[in-house]
Amino acid sequence: MYMYFPTNYVWSMAVVASLNNGGYIDDIDKACRPVLEASQRGDDAGTAELYASWEAVIDRLVASAEDDESRGRLLGASEKYYRASLYTSQAERLQSPKWEGRLAAYQRSMDLLQKYVDTGDIPIRRVEIPYEDSSLPAYFRWVPNATGPVPLVILWNGLDSTKEMMVYSGFAEQLAKRGIATLMVDCPGAGEALRLRGLTSRHDTEVWAKAIIDWVETDLPEADSSKIGLVGWSLGGYYAPRAAAYEKRVKLVVAWGANYNWAEVQRKRLAREGENPVPHYWDHVQWVFGADSMDDFFERTKGMTLEGVVEDITVPFLITHGVGDRQISVDYAYAEYEHAINSPKRELRIFDQVEGGAEHIGIDNMPYVAAFTADWVAETFAEMG
Repeated sequence: MYMYFPTNYVWSMAVVASLNNGGYIDDIDKACRPVLEASQRGDDAGTAELYASWEAVIDRLVASAEDDESRGRLLGASEKYYRASLYTSQAERLQSPKWEGRLAAYQRSMDLLQKYVDTGDIPIRRVEIPYEDSSLPAYFRWVPNATGPVPLVILWNGLDSTKEMMVYSGFAEQLAKRGIATLMVDCPGAGEALRLRGLTSRHDTEVWAKAIIDWVETDLPEADSSKIGLVGWSLGGYYAPRAAAYEKRVKLVVAWGANYNWAEVQRKRLAREGENPVPHYWDHVQWVFGADSMDDFFERTKGMTLEGVVEDITVPFLITHGVGDRQISVDYAYAEYEHAINSPKRELRIFDQVEGGAEHIGIDNMPYVAAFTADWVAETFAEMG
């Protein structure tokens, strides 16, 4: 993986994610060069300073986009709003949950993405999915010119990603080219659901899978509810297989990163084994799960393992993983595949260093991993008739 910050994996991962999702190297260099020295103080120190450096680039982009928009140059404006949203999202992701500017920064990433959609006439709309006493916010990416209901992929994020990052990834575009719609959901514990609605995560993810599919069946006529797939990346690689094991309306499932035993990974991280995905890690996970202490966090997440769960998956199941994943060992991918014995079509795809995609969720070559996954999904839906 390209290590812009040679001693800082977490900050460098934000750079790589930006570059792989449509960011410009000159923008990113302008945003990062002023904080090269700060990056050497560790993951946690200097993240607010990092945000300020990125914000200067973001502000210039927004001003240019607004000027384009005032002149009727909507496509140029749309592209700039996209990059500004992308950079805001990556910089916000690195902040402490206790940083006072965090909610405003996240809201700005959403607002800028909506400007991208509106000025560029992008086939994406916001939707709300009833869940308990609240709702789960999501983006629906439809298939233009479809003549009837099409297969649907429900895409779930992980511990620290958002539905906006799902849009940036281009995965929904890959699926649309193959005639498949995408519903990109901020699950409890992530994105807008966590930040603005206080919905925290839980281990029994089939609960929110049921709520989402109930809504699809009644309120999303563009989707063929007999062909619903579930894809989850990073911690979503636990969320999605768990849900598919117990919510049988899911017809295929992808673990985009084999989070086979996330509870065990937390004990390893406590022992400083492997890399954390974000700075301020222990504050972040307590925020995600609504825990008020480390003991409470470990109690709430003790059930987060797929041991004894993947055996109940009875639909096609793809596991992708990077051989050099520094967060989740590739050993978990082999274990998960070995135990998914009741899937009628199980496949394990390990991405290596030569081809790329070897890092966590293939972040070092994400479009490549996304295209492979989209092909597998399309082929598997086609095999269903």
